Amino acid sequence: MAVRACGLIIYRRLQSAPSSKVTDGIEYLLLQTSYGTHHWTPPKGHVDPGEDDLQTAFRETQEEAGLQANQLTLIEGYKKELHYPVRGKPKTVIYWLAEMKDCNTEIKLSEEHQAFQWLKLEDACKFAEYEDMQATLKEVHQFLCSKE
Repeated sequence: MAVRACGLIIYRRLQSAPSSKVTDGIEYLLLQTSYGTHHWTPPKGHVDPGEDDLQTAFRETQEEAGLQANQLTLIEGYKKELHYPVRGKPKTVIYWLAEMKDCNTEIKLSEEHQAFQWLKLEDACKFAEYEDMQATLKEVHQFLCSKE
């Protein structure tokens, strides 16, 4: 059976973006794992028994980044499912998109992560080594641009 995980791609809009395009002021939150290859990823984790996928995404975000559901705005119309093997077993990860209500809210990491960064799209794609995550970040950015 496939391992199932859920998470949130979290972004913030910097108010000080002088550019005419609002999307230039968007930064994405990535967390660096404190295990394995120390890869960078949005907050995510395994679904607990009795939990629905979105509950998992919010719980994991709170555990890994210290962000409560009421500090985020879930963006309607975006949901992404990724499929890839981990240690020879299939894994499904479902991401939703959420915006920080206050872009200065403090991030509080759990022991699962050793660092976090707020990154513009180009840098976020460099930090996220996996092609499917890079493609997802670009897709999210296009989605946000299309809503402007």
